[in-house]
Amino acid sequence: MRDRLLRYWRSERGLAAVEFAFVLPIILAMFLGLVELSQASGARAQIINMTSAAGDLVAQESSVSGSDLDSVFGAVNTMLFPNDTSQATITITSVIDGGTGKQPKVAWSCSRGRTPAAMTKGSAPSPALPSGLLAAGSGGSVIWSRVTYRYNSFLSYFLPTWTTWTNDFYLKPRRVLQIPLASAPSSPAVCNS
Repeated sequence: MRDRLLRYWRSERGLAAVEFAFVLPIILAMFLGLVELSQASGARAQIINMTSAAGDLVAQESSVSGSDLDSVFGAVNTMLFPNDTSQATITITSVIDGGTGKQPKVAWSCSRGRTPAAMTKGSAPSPALPSGLLAAGSGGSVIWSRVTYRYNSFLSYFLPTWTTWTNDFYLKPRRVLQIPLASAPSSPAVCNS
């Protein structure tokens, strides 16, 4: 009996299976973490591209109508696929020079998405524009696009938190000093013009 127990104790036949059982959870955690990291960085890159495309499409115009903004909102929202587009908020704002010695002010602002919140016409942009972007007394303007996205991990069963990303992009109009808004886009957009 003693020999049999010693032989069993010294046997290495199941050692690989035991080592694999210890290492498997670590390998799976690393794999899932890598997949999550690639998904999140891909979504973040899409948010950055959405923001620049929204501002660029509007900055190319000499006047913007509601149907133009509907097209911009639709095109930019499509860029987020296959991620959840219902979690994005897209805001496009025209900020104009307030005059010499005065702060810039909002000419018009339109927003569409999860929690649309357009800025109030005539108010100072909030948050303030970066310094040097709009020279006082120039009569110019800046198209400001902002995309806010609420990202939820596909591992939400294990990590039940949301991460909110906000990206801003500023462009000067290409054809005119200021781009007027001729009409508001259709609902569900919120506009202050």
